[in-house]
Amino acid sequence: MKIKKMQDLNKLKKSGEQQLFPSGIKITVGLATCGIARGADKVHDAFKKELQKQKVKATVVPVGCSGWCSREPIVNIIIPRMPKITLGDVSEDDIPGIVRNLKNRHIPESKILYRTDAEENIADGRVRKYASASQAATSGKIPAYGTLPLFKKQKKIALRNCGLINPADIQEYVARGGFKAAYSAVTGMKPEKIITEVQRSGLRGRGGAGFPVGKKWEMARQAEGKKKYIICNADEGDPGAYMDRSILEGDPFSVLEGMIIAAFSIGASEGYIYVRGEYPLAVKQVTKAILQAKRSGLLGRNMFGTDFSFNVNVEKGAGAFVCGEETALIASIEGYSGEPVPRPPYPVEKGLWGLPTCINNVETLANIPVVLSRGGTWFSRIGTGKSKGTKIFSLVGAVERVGLVEVPMGISLKEIVYDIGGGIAGGRKLKAVQTGGPSGGCIPKRLADISVDYESLTKAGSIMGSGGMIVMDDRTCMVDVAKYFMSFLKDESCGKCLPCREGTQAVFEILDRITRGRGRTKDIEQLKDVCEAMSQASMCALGKTAANPVLSTLRYFGKEYDEHIKKRRCSAGVCSALIRFSINADKCIGCEACRKACPCEAVSGKPRKMHKISVKKCIKCRACYEVCPVKAVEIR
Repeated sequence: MKIKKMQDLNKLKKSGEQQLFPSGIKITVGLATCGIARGADKVHDAFKKELQKQKVKATVVPVGCSGWCSREPIVNIIIPRMPKITLGDVSEDDIPGIVRNLKNRHIPESKILYRTDAEENIADGRVRKYASASQAATSGKIPAYGTLPLFKKQKKIALRNCGLINPADIQEYVARGGFKAAYSAVTGMKPEKIITEVQRSGLRGRGGAGFPVGKKWEMARQAEGKKKYIICNADEGDPGAYMDRSILEGDPFSVLEGMIIAAFSIGASEGYIYVRGEYPLAVKQVTKAILQAKRSGLLGRNMFGTDFSFNVNVEKGAGAFVCGEETALIASIEGYSGEPVPRPPYPVEKGLWGLPTCINNVETLANIPVVLSRGGTWFSRIGTGKSKGTKIFSLVGAVERVGLVEVPMGISLKEIVYDIGGGIAGGRKLKAVQTGGPSGGCIPKRLADISVDYESLTKAGSIMGSGGMIVMDDRTCMVDVAKYFMSFLKDESCGKCLPCREGTQAVFEILDRITRGRGRTKDIEQLKDVCEAMSQASMCALGKTAANPVLSTLRYFGKEYDEHIKKRRCSAGVCSALIRFSINADKCIGCEACRKACPCEAVSGKPRKMHKISVKKCIKCRACYEVCPVKAVEIR
């Protein structure tokens, strides 16, 4: 059915609602990359087979990532007139028992994470109830969604549909308010009014730079050219970051709708989604979404019965980190090496094939439909004075609850790590949090109360970036951390400009020398000098921000640099050249675990007798340290 009028959209919405809330039992399985990595695809197939085997009527639907990645595979069970129940760590072995209990409309409690009594549709503010108050009360033993620390402080706007809808079904997206904002924009609003609304929202680019979105659109609107382009930047290359991937895998239609609104506003007729080739599932889902949108008349010629036409193409990147930079991304689409060029002129003036081009990242575009449907003023009330709305972070590292979180700007780092993330894994102590990807800075524990917004993070020597957030515990060596990120950046530098090409290599060599116990006192000043040169003279953001990991660790963890250089010591026990392994005679029980684990026969000893480690043979692989059941192996 081609969507030309609001009645057509409402008809599609009704059929989508019947799928979202069927009259019978519905089971959803999170089939994003994180879920599949832990066997969710097998769980999905096992449910289908077991339901047929036990003759239980229920529909099984794939959905995206709901955010609690550390508890995947995650399964939702929706029984009419009952709270929605979410299960975690579900395996194939659990399926027969779950299905057997479903015959009696019962769900075993052992795997239950929480219940959902009602769900807000952020696109229009309406609330959908799964159960009445009395029915929810009977589930009192099961924690409610909004009471869990992981979700209590979150506010999902860009992630509003992830984990709730089938990403390959346009009807379910429309049922959640999808394409209503695009229809209103194209059929009843002037482009200037849309841009004004986006400006009123205060939305800034979520790709890292934080440039005001409304300002960029205004510049693109005013630019002269026979044709204009809109590009969705999905070249997410930060280690540990997967915000954009999760949106494309779990809710690709929200990005398409954002692109339609952006294209109409600036006068573009063609768009590109530039996505990493390493994201095959994201590519698959967004390609499906484009085909469905075309069939429904939501992309293509004369959209919504108007003279506005817009098409979207998918372009797979080859994996270069530097292609996240706008001009390098454009060069890659054009078929050239992904290398940045000097600006100005900016892409909004002269971009793809020399024509005006507006580039926004995935998260930015996913916010647009909500900004338009709820209004810029509504959006601007969330966040801080200069950092409006919410921000998605991939919370990873030494934290109890690893996952994808979306929080209002202005929340403290401490709240994210301890309240949402559940604190440091294994009862260890927080040492630092690295924000902003490989060219972000490391914020120490003493600044954990810092407000997470653009200005505060920059002042602390870090950046917001695209949203990577790596938590580090007290076993982390900060000199080694700086070395790791500099190793990544030097490899990803395109090599076009000398400050970045030579600077990243020089800084890495100094850091490598320090971690090997050959550091010199003058190395500290040399690091600062080279970092300053990179920041001032590099052509693009990769080189300009590459110094952040080094300068922030020097600023907050300078004593560790001094320790490595002056004492030839790594107190964290990470830098292999500065440590040695030994066995504590008072703790060793002679279990032989260390001897069996050692790959180079450096451990000697007889059963139930004290063991020893040969310093000459030891390659410091840590195998003995990891397997010792009584912690008798010590790092000195």
